[in-house]
Amino acid sequence: MKKIFLTSFLCIHFIYSLAQSEKQDFLHFSGYTEGYYQYNPGFPAAQNRPDFIYSHNRINEVNINLAFLKAAMEKERVRANLAIMTGTYANANLAAEPGVLKNIYEANIGVKLSSGKNLWVDAGIFGSHIGFESAVSKDCPTLTRSIIADNSPYYESGIKAGYTSENGKWFLCGLFLNGWQRIQRIPGNSTPAAGHQLTFKPKENITLNSSSFIGSDTPDSTRRMRYFHNLYALIKVNNQCNIVLGWDIGFQQSAKKSYLYHPWSGGALICTFSPLKKIKVSARAEYYQDKYNVLIQPTVQNGFRTTGYSLNLDYHLFENTVWRMEGKIFHSPDAIYMNQNRRVNQNYNLITSLAVTF
Repeated sequence: MKKIFLTSFLCIHFIYSLAQSEKQDFLHFSGYTEGYYQYNPGFPAAQNRPDFIYSHNRINEVNINLAFLKAAMEKERVRANLAIMTGTYANANLAAEPGVLKNIYEANIGVKLSSGKNLWVDAGIFGSHIGFESAVSKDCPTLTRSIIADNSPYYESGIKAGYTSENGKWFLCGLFLNGWQRIQRIPGNSTPAAGHQLTFKPKENITLNSSSFIGSDTPDSTRRMRYFHNLYALIKVNNQCNIVLGWDIGFQQSAKKSYLYHPWSGGALICTFSPLKKIKVSARAEYYQDKYNVLIQPTVQNGFRTTGYSLNLDYHLFENTVWRMEGKIFHSPDAIYMNQNRRVNQNYNLITSLAVTF
């Protein structure tokens, strides 16, 4: 850990010295810290939320979900980002990554290919092109992530080319990736992965997005191709009310060279209302099913199926500080949740967090 932060400090210091020497304002430093406490009346022995939850996953203890320091540089036709992180989010989502890669939140560099067009090529590690939620809770409509967010990539590594139209209504991006939420390829995997993102804003208050992934998350010896698509809509009803609707669907080969594919899917509906300037209330309903246990492997014969509901209250203490509270319930037709030492078909959680940006 000391080597990670020493290396990061030296890199950031070098960029800062360069900015100072040229006396240009192209370098920006920022940070984010989110602490949380989550209560579960079932007191599971492992003190973790269910296995399909990767963000805010610790129970009955005070912890840090995500904290990072970031340096961002953009000058003329070159840009770069470097962010080093820690927290339970990093422990859960990057557990498979080796060594220092576990603590990299973002590390990429981009080049603008045209002086007249908004066309960029970026390479490195960056946030996922899939979904309307990210690891940064303050930027999401609810405190915790939806099931579709927790079970699709939060981050990715590779190279991408993105174009934004002159009127800002269209964004098109093509990606060549190392895998499904992978910084380093899994051993024995040489299968290229690809994806796309298409965003359309027909009006100022409506955003429509389509994103995809094609690739394999298994070694070549047992290669099973995965095809995935995410679709979401962001609708601003008025200055006080917003609606988010998202849907995921995926298919994966049952075995290498098989013509049989196993599907999974999920959706979320989130409504946000701001009755006062500093207060926001959000309600969420969601459903997820993975009958063939492609992504989620519960110990039940019928595969994973669950419905979730949550109610969220935010209070903006200051411009850069938000206090959030959320109550959430999952219900499944099968007993897939732990309540102390027995399995039940419902799961309850109460969580509060404090997030600060600087």
